[in-house]
Amino acid sequence: MKFIVNQQSLSKALGVVGKGLASSAGSAILSGILIRAKEGTIELQTTNQTIHIRDRIAAMVEEEGAVVVAGKTFSNVVKSLPDAAVEIATDGTQLSISCERSHFKLNTLAADDFPEFPTYALERSVELPAEVLSVMEQRVSRAVSRDTSRPILTGILLTLFEGALRMVATDTFRMAVCDTQVEGADLENFEMIVPSGAFHDVLSFASGEGTVLVGVTQNQVVFETGDVTYVSRRIEGTFPNYRAILPESSSTQITCKVDALDQVLRRMTTIASSHPSVTIDVDADGQLMTISAKSPDAGEATETLAATITGDNVTIILNYRYVFDCLGALKDVEDVAIELRSSREPALFKALGKVSYLYLLMPLRD
Repeated sequence: MKFIVNQQSLSKALGVVGKGLASSAGSAILSGILIRAKEGTIELQTTNQTIHIRDRIAAMVEEEGAVVVAGKTFSNVVKSLPDAAVEIATDGTQLSISCERSHFKLNTLAADDFPEFPTYALERSVELPAEVLSVMEQRVSRAVSRDTSRPILTGILLTLFEGALRMVATDTFRMAVCDTQVEGADLENFEMIVPSGAFHDVLSFASGEGTVLVGVTQNQVVFETGDVTYVSRRIEGTFPNYRAILPESSSTQITCKVDALDQVLRRMTTIASSHPSVTIDVDADGQLMTISAKSPDAGEATETLAATITGDNVTIILNYRYVFDCLGALKDVEDVAIELRSSREPALFKALGKVSYLYLLMPLRD
């Protein structure tokens, strides 16, 4: 095998497939990157047996072939090279890397020992703008559970119904829902649970101006964007019936500035750092929210925030860390609407736009 490739192109591709390297040092082959050179293209593959990633880039191939090289070492070498042509060739059981005055030789493994890339026939698929998907994923992923004993909650529910795309995530303490309209093609309705980590990986390297094809097989989720193919195991099971807990009405409606609420909460954390709760007293007559925090060790803090309020006065206690997650997802939004029913029922945060957003947060008890 022998080829010449641009250092920047190779480094970028290695950054993509590097997300599929096995973290355990127990398997040398799964810690490696398969390099296959053929007909003006080099193909890079990685897998940790849960996900498989493949990327293709143009190269001047002088001799076809395939080999496996230690992933982290190869990536570090390429990243350290100058922005110039890189010549790579097999030399017995080693891989020779040359770029200007730099020369390396890395040990290799046989390509035949590397797991084959999955074959698949998509049952359902939809092609969507990467920019919109990225906004939606960033907003709902904050509510994804980190509890691996309940794998369903570590995923993001993706649904397409009558041209409306929806993402939902929940850890049972809060829930995030994003909606947007899908323009153009007559798309078939479908539903799948996508591993949150897979979604994050794909959108981290998808071009903002490009598209991402999301497809599903009986037990796989497949992403295709540009020259990259990403295959992950599908999360099996039934997602919680989130529609059943969405409030149908509210007795108090509040509209306030995202940035102003965020700043008030941050000042409260100087007191309530060890116990992440704040009390919000809503005064509809005075058009004010009074936000307070107490700590047996540090003391107490109180601040009022002007808001547009209709409905009843109400008091609710919330975990401010979860509120921060909501506000952090709305950095590009000026106003947030908050709907309340009582001190013991969920608070519902809303933001409208091209991507609409709901964030339901369970209250804390006294």
